[in-house]
Amino acid sequence: MANFRFHKISKTKKIRHICKIYKNSPFIVFLHGFMSDLEGKKPEAFLKFARKNKISFLALEYSGHGRSTGKFTNGNISKWTKETSTLINKYIKNNNFYVIGSSMGAWIALRQFKIFKKQIMGFLGIGSAPEFLENLMWKKFSKKIKQETIQKGIYHLKHGNYEYPITYQLIKDGRKNRVLNKKINSKINVTMVHGEYDEAVPVSFSRKVLKIFPKAKKKLIIVKKGDHSLSNKKWLNIIVKELKLLIN
Repeated sequence: MANFRFHKISKTKKIRHICKIYKNSPFIVFLHGFMSDLEGKKPEAFLKFARKNKISFLALEYSGHGRSTGKFTNGNISKWTKETSTLINKYIKNNNFYVIGSSMGAWIALRQFKIFKKQIMGFLGIGSAPEFLENLMWKKFSKKIKQETIQKGIYHLKHGNYEYPITYQLIKDGRKNRVLNKKINSKINVTMVHGEYDEAVPVSFSRKVLKIFPKAKKKLIIVKKGDHSLSNKKWLNIIVKELKLLIN
């Protein structure tokens, strides 16, 4: 799919990423979801779009994800946000960019506004899940699960065919990274795309994101019969079409 590179953040930490640069062009930055990577159909579709339209492209795997180094259980929103900012500073520098955030990636994208507000030209969220750790996990955990998470420092959450190791440090760090209580006054295009049948994240989360952009040109696309990942060809075509409209 792409020529992957590694960026050395420290002596022991390397972040795997894709970077394709076209001269005098803005960037598209893609931020994947929780326990995801860059091997999926979404990054492939966005890279293809970027190449076709000669728009620079950047995507990374946070530490503990994909082929980046580090243990997933040592990661948190603060660390993954910082790694994202580091790669943006390295490749995009002072150039403008559009950011796409898938699920947790939308949360990390919103954290980037604090640093790169003047450079971000548009924001596209897919099944956006800001503050999901508190609102979709911790608040729904039983008293017994909460006690186990605090005592052992970790809880292995089963969801469908997947098991998510949820650490207590991750939950606590999430509380330090709240984004839904702060307005972002950028006059940009903000589009949220959400599956009608998303079982992981309710559509209300995309509505909450739109509320924090009072001055933006806002749009919510609810994909008929769509799931959380929205990765099949039909749904990806809808997302790419919205990306095109966001940029133009």
